[in-house]
Amino acid sequence: MKDEDEFRDFLIFVFVLNIRFEMVMMSVVKKGDKIKVEYEGKLEDGTIFDSSEKHEAPLEFTVGEGQLIKGFEEAVVGMNVGDEKEIKLLPEEAYGNHNPELVREMPKETFQSDQEIQPGMMFLMNLPDGRQIPVRITNVSDEKVTIDLNSPLAGKTLIFKIKILEIAD
Repeated sequence: MKDEDEFRDFLIFVFVLNIRFEMVMMSVVKKGDKIKVEYEGKLEDGTIFDSSEKHEAPLEFTVGEGQLIKGFEEAVVGMNVGDEKEIKLLPEEAYGNHNPELVREMPKETFQSDQEIQPGMMFLMNLPDGRQIPVRITNVSDEKVTIDLNSPLAGKTLIFKIKILEIAD
């Protein structure tokens, strides 16, 4: 009778372990999952450039759909709800290297503004497909304005702290 009780207890233990294993396996982030994360992005000098706290809401996206930079999406695959990690992304895994071909000169009269145009100013440029991209002014002369269409984070190594809050299939 004692052997039967021990065997029954062993079977119950294995059954419970199997359920726990299946629950863990179901909660692992994979491509196609819609997830919510808390995050903080900073530069190598420690400057925080973005965070879910700043937006007062977690970031929600579908993994593998290319909605975010490649390195960030790849980093969340295999994580579980509650997992936290810090990742370091080289420019190639983030916004790419600074591309000099995306620096252009335009006639100053193109910019109709009621304020003086100065280097460092940012504005949104309308694309033919209706999207808008941020553009930075890098130089202003009497006749020309130099704009940079590169992301302000191009050429930078980025460090992210990521915490998985929710996974939905």
